[in-house]
Amino acid sequence: MDGACETRYRTVDSPLGKIEISGCERGLHEIRLRGRKTPDAGPQEAPTLPELLVHPEEMTEPLVQCVAWLDAYFHEPEVLPGLPLPAIHHPIFQRDSFTAQVLWKLLEAVKFGDTVSYQQLAALAGNPRAAQAVGGAMRSNPVPILIPCHRVVCSSGAVGNYSGGLATKEWLLAHEGRLAEKPTYPGGAHPAGTRRGARGGPSSPQPAGRD
Repeated sequence: MDGACETRYRTVDSPLGKIEISGCERGLHEIRLRGRKTPDAGPQEAPTLPELLVHPEEMTEPLVQCVAWLDAYFHEPEVLPGLPLPAIHHPIFQRDSFTAQVLWKLLEAVKFGDTVSYQQLAALAGNPRAAQAVGGAMRSNPVPILIPCHRVVCSSGAVGNYSGGLATKEWLLAHEGRLAEKPTYPGGAHPAGTRRGARGGPSSPQPAGRD
């Protein structure tokens, strides 16, 4: 990030395999899905993430918050609105760019149980013709799951690409009750035939901290 950062790394187990998180006192740097395997647990069978919770003194506050958030995401998504999102300290979010704008808008507007098409997200970010650029922004996302690029799908309802692999994206969408459904419209009514995740989900988390 910069010379002043004392970056710390931790790895946790998840139904998606190993997840590595990194960050400093100023914020979260990255979330990396290291498993690269076909998820072998259903949403109701997700293993707990106790590895970091038992040694909070070894982590920065953003890492502690990230572990708690991931644990809730996999096991109790209904409590997510009451949890703080960790601050994010990454160069992408320190520039006034379309990529940063798209990622912040995705975090703000597309909640657990919703999906959005690339074109819809481009429109939300102020440039309806920039669907291809939205795809590039999703590939640049340094904190997947937290900033939910898995919720960005094709207008047809096809899952679309994902840097963590198709199986991972399908698992995340199934976990949120959204697999094989047309995109919803963030901030508005749900079109006929769409639904929220059956397990419930957050409706108004606070935006991640900007550094």
